[in-house]
Amino acid sequence: MLIGLGLGPGNPELLTLRAVRLLKEADVVFVPGRIAQDLVAPYRDAIVLDFPMTEDEGWIRKCLEENAEKIAPAAQEGLAVFGILGDPNFFSTFSRLCSILAEKYPAIQYRTEPGISSITAFAAAAGISLNGGFMVSDGQVPDSRILLKVRHPRKKAAELREEGYREFVLVERMFFPDMKIYHTGDLPEKSDYLSVMYARR
Repeated sequence: MLIGLGLGPGNPELLTLRAVRLLKEADVVFVPGRIAQDLVAPYRDAIVLDFPMTEDEGWIRKCLEENAEKIAPAAQEGLAVFGILGDPNFFSTFSRLCSILAEKYPAIQYRTEPGISSITAFAAAAGISLNGGFMVSDGQVPDSRILLKVRHPRKKAAELREEGYREFVLVERMFFPDMKIYHTGDLPEKSDYLSVMYARR
């Protein structure tokens, strides 16, 4: 098993309780650089892997393949944790790493555990309150949207289809014991106040 673990925005005290527990339980911990190594150091020793900051896709792919080979044995034999700054599902290399592992080692299971993302950390650091809609982008034109408090998901999906959106995921009561996840074909008519919808073109 391989877990992509969010380490938060840069302070060891901003790791979640679950992150600290998984770091201690893991057979092997990997991190993508010295900053992440420093974050996990109070809780666990980690193996540092090289993930270059470059736009050279060939070099990126080569490094991903090399790192996948280093991670695979640990993930096959026990619990491997890959600690990432911020959150592993927001602009991270974890999904690309897993796609390579899936090609060569399809039996390896993987999942992610959330961390405090730079988006929410920014609001706290800047002392601002985000109460309305806002856009997050890495400079490219966004092809997806995240909507909070979606009470009528089927109706909302129909409206978004008019704008070209085709793929939908609804998470209701996220991380509560009764959490439910719905996809494009099975969206409910109504949902709980604690609901988040993802839409992609």
